[in-house]
Amino acid sequence: MGRRMYAGFRPPEEAPHHPDHDDCRMTIGLLLGLAALALVDSTSFGTLGIPLVLMLTMDRSGTPRLFLYLATVAVFYFLVGVALMLGLSAALESFGDLLQSRPAYIVQLALGVGLFVLSFRFDPKRRAKRGKPELRFQPRVGGPATMVTLGLTAGVVEVATMVPYLAAIGLMTTSGLTTAQWLPVLAAYVLVMILPILAIMGVRAAAGKRLEPRLERLRDWLTKHSVSAAGWALAIVGFLLARDAAYYLLLQPA
Repeated sequence: MGRRMYAGFRPPEEAPHHPDHDDCRMTIGLLLGLAALALVDSTSFGTLGIPLVLMLTMDRSGTPRLFLYLATVAVFYFLVGVALMLGLSAALESFGDLLQSRPAYIVQLALGVGLFVLSFRFDPKRRAKRGKPELRFQPRVGGPATMVTLGLTAGVVEVATMVPYLAAIGLMTTSGLTTAQWLPVLAAYVLVMILPILAIMGVRAAAGKRLEPRLERLRDWLTKHSVSAAGWALAIVGFLLARDAAYYLLLQPA
């Protein structure tokens, strides 16, 4: 279960120093691929949706709190990446037999089915048929502690669906980058992740109130569809977990 999820990630080995080879692994193709994945990550709800709603909910005096939220998300992603690059897979490997056992797959199956069933609670059409009010995501605007908590929560929730980020870690590990190389690349990756919302904040500051109507329409659209998107994410993750566990339980010998 967990071992297979991170099986592709190995701590990068330090290669013998050779002046002619220092930059051979840091190719333009690798950097472009990482930049593309970072831009995909930048469109997630944690890096674009939530900060956009926060930006339009609070007045301009709340900009430092928004920066604090973005810094929290960026640091969270950076630390997760460092953990993966330094060999989280090695720790998971030590529990490999336990994670591959029949009881573990039964727990995984129950978790997958539970997430899939839970996803229907977020279906707006289903809620409308049962006479329940429509759910809307509205992040709570508060002080520094609230912003840090919100950033950490967004990061933890998105860990399950951070496919582009895991792919980026895989690219760096398979490229054989040294620690001195992948650390700044990883830092640049998380910076690119928050660049779009920083650009929007800059455009808003330069345009004044002229841009507010469009941004407010975008905020309304995001808050209306964010709950439905969360339901789809839960359904997809639940289905994949349940399918993997069912395959093992039904087709593998006891």
